[in-house]
Amino acid sequence: MNLDSCQTQEELAESLGVTQQAILHRLNSLGMIQKQGNWVPYELKPKNVERRLTTCEILLARHKRKGFLHRIVTGDEKWIHYDNPKRKKSWGPPGHASTSTAKPNIHGKKLLLCIWWNQLGVVYYELLQPNETITGAVYRTQLMRLSRALKDKRAQYYSRHDKIILLYDNARPHIEPPVKTYLETLNWEVLPHPPYSPDIALSDFYLFRSMAHGLSEQHFSSYQEVKNWVDSWIASKDEAFFRRGIRMLPERWEKVVASEGQYFE
Repeated sequence: MNLDSCQTQEELAESLGVTQQAILHRLNSLGMIQKQGNWVPYELKPKNVERRLTTCEILLARHKRKGFLHRIVTGDEKWIHYDNPKRKKSWGPPGHASTSTAKPNIHGKKLLLCIWWNQLGVVYYELLQPNETITGAVYRTQLMRLSRALKDKRAQYYSRHDKIILLYDNARPHIEPPVKTYLETLNWEVLPHPPYSPDIALSDFYLFRSMAHGLSEQHFSSYQEVKNWVDSWIASKDEAFFRRGIRMLPERWEKVVASEGQYFE
């Protein structure tokens, strides 16, 4: 086990010629616990650290002056693979770092999910066709559809004085000139978001993480199977789930500030 902390109890028992119960007893006697492996984030450069810190300090100060979380609409993209193996857990003493693993299936069959939501639930989503991806033109068209969906499903945004606040990351298609021009016509506010910051991107740290748990060990054979799963997953989440995610933002900003701009556990 010293050579590979990601071995399962079954693998350890087989290699050592003992029962799984004996392995579990020994691990417990050594004070070992099992931790879920984590994906390694980006390597932050000093300028990225500074931008993360400054942005989060500004957002926290604004939130303390006047709450604005109820105005946020956020969106992002996630690849959904047809095959979704379960992540390994590793054994080690309390406080040890969990094992980092490269994401599997990066070249396997997959579909791109584009989804937007707020504290009341999902506003609009698209599951792109195979081999279809996002460009600036595609994203602009999606924003047009999102705007119509907001008028239909969230009419309260248009009956109040407060603007919609759009929170998204700095992916290239999101910031191309046609997209920026269209956002100006909508009169939406775009919330500042520092580069390389999935830990404070709502969909990344909350929505997609929950979705990933649901996808574990799921296997699809067609576009329609994936879409049916997405529809079912969205329907399984109540309003409290989405509200809880939105309200986690200030806590995440505080953690960035406490970490002086670095990633936090």
